[in-house]
Amino acid sequence: MGFARTCSVTLVGVEGVVVEVQADLEPGVAAFTLVGLPDKSLTESRDRVRAAVVNSGGEWPQKKLTVGLSPASVPKGGSGFDIAVACAVLGASERIDPRVLSDIVMIGELGLDGRVRPVRGILPAVLAAADAGFEQVVVPECAAAEAALVPGVSVLGVRSLRQLVAVLTDEPVPDEEPQEPDRPDPLMAGLRDLGGGAATGTRGGPGGYDQGHDLADVVGQHTARTAVEVAAAGGHHLFLEGPPGAGKTMLAERMPSVLPPLDREASLEVTAVHSVAGLLPPGRPLIDTAPYCAPHHSATMQALVGGGPGTARPGAVSLSHRGVLFLDETPEFSSKALDALRQPLEAGHVVIARSAGVVRFPARFLMVLAANPCPCGRFSRTDDRCECPPSAIRRYQARLSGPLLDRVDLRVEVDAVTRRELSAVGARGETTTVVADRVRSARERAAARFHGTPWRLNSEIPGRELRSRWQAAPGAMDDAERSLERGVLTARGIDRVLRVAWTVADLSGHDRPDAGDVALALQLRTGVPRGVLMAIGAGV
Repeated sequence: MGFARTCSVTLVGVEGVVVEVQADLEPGVAAFTLVGLPDKSLTESRDRVRAAVVNSGGEWPQKKLTVGLSPASVPKGGSGFDIAVACAVLGASERIDPRVLSDIVMIGELGLDGRVRPVRGILPAVLAAADAGFEQVVVPECAAAEAALVPGVSVLGVRSLRQLVAVLTDEPVPDEEPQEPDRPDPLMAGLRDLGGGAATGTRGGPGGYDQGHDLADVVGQHTARTAVEVAAAGGHHLFLEGPPGAGKTMLAERMPSVLPPLDREASLEVTAVHSVAGLLPPGRPLIDTAPYCAPHHSATMQALVGGGPGTARPGAVSLSHRGVLFLDETPEFSSKALDALRQPLEAGHVVIARSAGVVRFPARFLMVLAANPCPCGRFSRTDDRCECPPSAIRRYQARLSGPLLDRVDLRVEVDAVTRRELSAVGARGETTTVVADRVRSARERAAARFHGTPWRLNSEIPGRELRSRWQAAPGAMDDAERSLERGVLTARGIDRVLRVAWTVADLSGHDRPDAGDVALALQLRTGVPRGVLMAIGAGV
């Protein structure tokens, strides 16, 4: 008879639950039973663990073996329990001292040859272990840098089960062949979701988007450039409507480089989501720049908000957490998929219900929508080149529901670039560096104003708090209130106008929004000209 226990972690969304792995050996017919609500991949660990132990030079116990995963009521899945199961079995057979195992969390998959393979979600798993009071974790060597991001935890990275057993038994550690530098790690093959980077358009980190993208490359479009700056400074959602080739996609692609670097807390949140999705950039365990996600318009609702068969995976709204979600050709998306964005836009997270439980993913992103004005793309108030019948234009524009557009703070009509603007010499607008500096200063002003509150950006403030604690200058909201009475704005809309006005004030260096700031916010919100200079920087 023998008994041993160690610990591992199962993930529910991006939150980890520490699981105690218990192994019990009893006299009887040799059998291996795994209990505790394991899924298919975890059930298959019986064969992986047995082969790994034997091929690592160990002896498999020929007794009745029961491995229990506690708490038994929590569904468990994935191959990250392999190391813990193997060590618990070796502890029960007295190959390893069971007392050594009880205070260690082990995460990793085993190959049949005993090599330790990486798994998704190392960072959130180690965070859960640290929150539970554990101070030692064992992970695959290639994921040790990711695990080391968690303070107060001692991380042991191993290449094989043989190395781990040698460390736990104070024996000489065998030398395993390391991965050659600057070569793709074969152990990472198949770890990332198929098509994750291409189908969702996910990009993050310094190498994620082209650093050559500069706002100065955008010709003309002073109003749209101002809207991009306001959106970046306050975290406001943006809708760009205009003909093909006007620069809508160029503006959206340059948005991430305008956003400031992520702070430590936001970096860990973003890294945890990408770790669960298996999309961490190779060699970069921490994502410290705003992610950018641009899914194709054929994306399903599950691809946008998350889900899928089996274990729910984060969708585009979560992969763009603390970054930019760009939906190009927005009317071509499924209306069902677009309307599914309404809840995460308000709540900042998405909740996916399954029969096995409920999963919650963070989803606080900056959404940029881009659309043509009509099917042919040439509809405009200034010319009659459009060949679409009025009914086709109405149907095309009606694909974006009113409730969705009501959640968009800034709506800008992007005009076609003129010949004069395109051929002008020395008429480039401000560079990304200049605009990014102004955005950073505006965010610092907002952060100082919100010190001691749970909010970071103007777009995050609840309407009740906004109206009671951060009011505009006397009389500044008169035009907005008249628009509310005429039905031009909804109650949600007037709150969003005030949020945008605070962002304009932060960019302009005002202590609080004046009538000019509110007028600019109203013009950006409704698209109705109000005689306001659509520029913030002097060089625009």
